[in-house]
Amino acid sequence: MLGLSLFVSNVQAQDVQVATMRDNILLTEEVTPPAIAKVENKDLKRMRDYPQQPPTVPHIISKYQIDKNVNQCMECHARDKASDVQATPVGVSHYLNREDEYQAGMSPRRYFCTQCHVTQTESKPLIDNVFVDVNDLMKPAAK
Repeated sequence: MLGLSLFVSNVQAQDVQVATMRDNILLTEEVTPPAIAKVENKDLKRMRDYPQQPPTVPHIISKYQIDKNVNQCMECHARDKASDVQATPVGVSHYLNREDEYQAGMSPRRYFCTQCHVTQTESKPLIDNVFVDVNDLMKPAAK
């Protein structure tokens, strides 16, 4: 108990400025939220920024039915239909079961697409993006 009290007594409050997305607006203040951004509908594949990144969805899916009975994404992205409509087929990883064995149908673990795959919006970033692409990280340092 003595060790804990010594630890607690040594902790001091620090005046640290933390960047927030509220622009220094107090939590108790009422503000008008920004308008909901428009979802991109460009049907263009985007580059991925890191290995194993799920591809983003390049089109509107708000009216798609994706539930335990129907997965409307599979009308185009099923492996046997994708080439007919020039869609990206579901990756082979979606056919692995829990034991990492391939099966004929899509794994129930991968059935709900929007758990990993998301649409993009035409919106201004809320904060600066300091992400560095993996290819840039792997480049040798300039001398």
